[in-house]
Amino acid sequence: MPELPEVAALAAYLSDRAAGHLVDRADAAAISALKTYDPPLSAVVGRAVTGAGRHGKFLDVGIDGGLHLVVHFSRAGWLHYRDSLPSTPPRPGKGPIAVRVRLDDGSGFDLTEAGTQKRLAVYLVTDPAQVPGIARLGPDPLELSRDEFAARLAGRRHQVKGVLTDQTVFAGIGNAYSDEILHAAKMSPFALAGKLSDEEVDRLYEATRSVLGAAVTRAVGQKAATLKGEKRSGLAVHARAGLPCPVCGDTVRTVSFSDSSLQYCPTCQTSGRPLADRRMSKLLK
Repeated sequence: MPELPEVAALAAYLSDRAAGHLVDRADAAAISALKTYDPPLSAVVGRAVTGAGRHGKFLDVGIDGGLHLVVHFSRAGWLHYRDSLPSTPPRPGKGPIAVRVRLDDGSGFDLTEAGTQKRLAVYLVTDPAQVPGIARLGPDPLELSRDEFAARLAGRRHQVKGVLTDQTVFAGIGNAYSDEILHAAKMSPFALAGKLSDEEVDRLYEATRSVLGAAVTRAVGQKAATLKGEKRSGLAVHARAGLPCPVCGDTVRTVSFSDSSLQYCPTCQTSGRPLADRRMSKLLK
């Protein structure tokens, strides 16, 4: 799933490549992905792309006339920008393409989704706050002071991994970067957020800023086609189960849940003790 750094990079790339171009046509090949119908998707045709931005993990493509094409990629969605797109619409229900936007120079982008779950969501609105997920977003973690960050954690009786990925608490952090943040902070994913000491909050705050900041620096300037590889190359523990931790050399472990998993280093994060690989895990004794 694209998270804060990748969506920031996609926004920067679209702003550089598409801004100023008129939309030649816009077609929905997967009606299920289009979550709004007024205004219709055809309303963007003939209007210029004004730029692109980000709200947490939502991509916001600005269209002249006060329109916003907002995309949430969910787990398997992506944006593919091509220098040349067909002038004919994609065939409905055929292949991974959900929405295609073609510009006046023949270039444009496809919004695609792999797999069968079909959770990609595309909205055309006059105000991004009309998108329910954006209206519920917490603040951007890179824009918070240390005290503001600590206030978002205070009193929460949930595990810190879940708090970091709760979009109403911090906008833009997903499964991958929460693993990376907790590894950098040398903190168990199951520590309770509301019971962290001041020193632990300091570590978590600094790790959040350093991990996300470095990832944004690596990602921005990349083309959409290279972003996934760039993300993988910068990960220390996420999706690296069974490989050595780059900090201490211990084997990276995983905890699996019904629809997701997390990765961590026992030496760096849990005093050498492995976490039980089951839902609601506790440290093995």
